[in-house]
Amino acid sequence: MESFYLRRMPPADTGASVTDRAAASPQSSTDSSSSAAPTDPESDKLRPGGPGYRRMSFALFAAGVATFALLYSTQALLPAISADLDVAPDQASWTVSAATFGLALGVIPLSALSERFGRRTMMTASLTVAAMIALLVPFAPSLGTLIALRAVQGVALAGLPASAMAFLAEEVRAKALVAAIGLFVAGNSIGGMSGRILTGWVAQAWGWRVALGAVGALAVVCAVAFRLLVPRARHFVPRAVGPRTLARTLGGHLADPLLRRLYAIGALFMTVFGAVYTVIGYRLVSEPFNLPQGIVGSIFVIYLVGTVSSAAAGTLVGRMGRRGALYLAVGTTAAGLLLTLSSSIGAVLAGLVLITAGFFAGHAVASSSVSRTAKTARAQASALYQCAYYIGSSLGGALGAAAFHAAGWSGTVLLGLAAMAGAVGITLYATRKAVVERRLLSLAKAA
Repeated sequence: MESFYLRRMPPADTGASVTDRAAASPQSSTDSSSSAAPTDPESDKLRPGGPGYRRMSFALFAAGVATFALLYSTQALLPAISADLDVAPDQASWTVSAATFGLALGVIPLSALSERFGRRTMMTASLTVAAMIALLVPFAPSLGTLIALRAVQGVALAGLPASAMAFLAEEVRAKALVAAIGLFVAGNSIGGMSGRILTGWVAQAWGWRVALGAVGALAVVCAVAFRLLVPRARHFVPRAVGPRTLARTLGGHLADPLLRRLYAIGALFMTVFGAVYTVIGYRLVSEPFNLPQGIVGSIFVIYLVGTVSSAAAGTLVGRMGRRGALYLAVGTTAAGLLLTLSSSIGAVLAGLVLITAGFFAGHAVASSSVSRTAKTARAQASALYQCAYYIGSSLGGALGAAAFHAAGWSGTVLLGLAAMAGAVGITLYATRKAVVERRLLSLAKAA
């Protein structure tokens, strides 16, 4: 769920698909004077039922589980960390924000390095380093050390989402690509959800340090499974992506007003989501709910709602248009925020369901629009969205916790409503601009 938009990421910065590049290569072209049938450029790629496909699927699934179990491993544990280290919620929240901020910083440079050293190499290195750091995290003697380790872990994890989609697009037949990516995304979802649930119940029995050790052990198992199962890349062609070329590409995307708006909308939605799920544990373990740590961790099963709302986003866009779908997502999220102000646990859970559904729908609409809007270098356009997305997560966690520390849950809700007001403002501006452009076009045609 966290990486839904990666489904649209192509493998290279040209914007062309692997199939297109293969079709244009000398190996797949046919001499016009020859009567031989053209060679199928995908004949030796992985396909369902074929050799290596199942191993590749399990390998990427394991990588997805490890990545998102590690990235948010401390989120369900924040109340326990605060109590044990005697720190405020806004301080403890940096154990989450540092990891997501590190990923945001690392995703673009590591995506460029994967073009030179290979997707398989980058994914293996990322998982190995992140898993090794995970084994050190439970022994952090202070909050500062814990935050520093989490930041480095986030940077290490950035190499996996930066490379996984490109690896699949290069190595899997086009007709089987959606299913292969779907399994990787399922690993993301299960890792993000199960990691939080696992840490919640383990922490209730043995403490937060043991809980983080359990996630680290899970990550090591997943990293070993990935390395043993992932097949060798047969279609990767190394190429250097120089700093100047990369900067020019990124600058071109940031100069596009529509892409800038989409990046901002993605960041604002993630600000709400990061704030709510970083702070909700503190609210639920306190009066009037007094829920145990294991139950609080299990609250994250609500993430499954995102699977439904993400899938429904395409239908919503077809019926209401992109901006209409965004208005609906904002309204759903805002309604959920207001509902969580209730002192009824049922109302709070219903509010979390609405927030989750609205967030994933808005995220799906914005992220899919990035690939459709960018005409060239779509991989880098999506990487910029991912960067903005995780910066939003970092800011949401830190600011949401600070608002909670200053004004309680109502402060966190106010922050979320402000972010949604910003998303509405951006969408209204886009709507107004589209109306003016249509009017000018009509006048030009009439003249």
